Amino acid sequence: MNDEIQITHRPPVSPEEAPAAEPAFGRTPAERMARRIELNVPDRHNPKLREIIGRVNADDDLYGLWLATNVNAIERLGMTDHGPVHVKIVMNIAVKLLRLLVDRGVEPSIVTSWGMTADDAEVVVALASLLHDVGMSIHRSGHEDFSLFIAQEKLRQLLDGVYDAVTATVVRSEVLHAIIAHRSGGKPLTLEAGIVRVADALDMAQGRSRIPFQAGSTSIHSISAMAIEAVHIEAGADKPIRLRVDMSNSAGIFQLDQLFREKLAGSGLEPYVELEAKLEGEEGERRLFREYRL
Repeated sequence: MNDEIQITHRPPVSPEEAPAAEPAFGRTPAERMARRIELNVPDRHNPKLREIIGRVNADDDLYGLWLATNVNAIERLGMTDHGPVHVKIVMNIAVKLLRLLVDRGVEPSIVTSWGMTADDAEVVVALASLLHDVGMSIHRSGHEDFSLFIAQEKLRQLLDGVYDAVTATVVRSEVLHAIIAHRSGGKPLTLEAGIVRVADALDMAQGRSRIPFQAGSTSIHSISAMAIEAVHIEAGADKPIRLRVDMSNSAGIFQLDQLFREKLAGSGLEPYVELEAKLEGEEGERRLFREYRL
């Protein structure tokens, strides 16, 4: 499989494709399922990850949870995307962050605590990324807690036969910890949980806010996300991870200085990440800054 990880693309949704009077992705469950996307991540010869992603793509129940999550998030609350495209992007970001850290000698917690491997850490961050928001299918308020009891049984199914019973319990516990620790004020106790928390915050490019923005949701969240053109994740010179953010408008600073900074703080990844944002805004905007570093 190609090892290039795509982290910024979302299928374009024009006003014609998503008229204000109709839900963005069809109305009936069957219509929404007809637009189903495939979840994928470069597996780098990791057979456990390959098997689990195959099971994820065959799981109609799980895809239904993502659809229900997005109905609550986008159509009922006017929020940004929290459905299958979001979790796919977060998964790819999380796996890429983990690999950049491992390549620079940073040891995952599942290796330190359990004598397992970096491949098992990839399974943890991938599954936590995919399941971190499923509780929003019930309600936004407290969704991290709801995600835990939904993910508990789903993880039993996805891990069955991939690991022996005891090891599967350990992996499931690590995934559940990463899910609960992604919330605001969460306190990740593992490298993997910190990665998922940061990866969730890095899905900030403009495509994520396109649907609520076109539907008339003009909050600082939707406007600032529209200002983020792209997020580039690469190996850094001084630190393992370098983030480069392209912005078209100063409003994007809210995504970085408020939302991303909050998720990075306490994640455990602070020593490993450097961030640089550049503004390439419209000529008519008063330039308040050109570069932002964190």
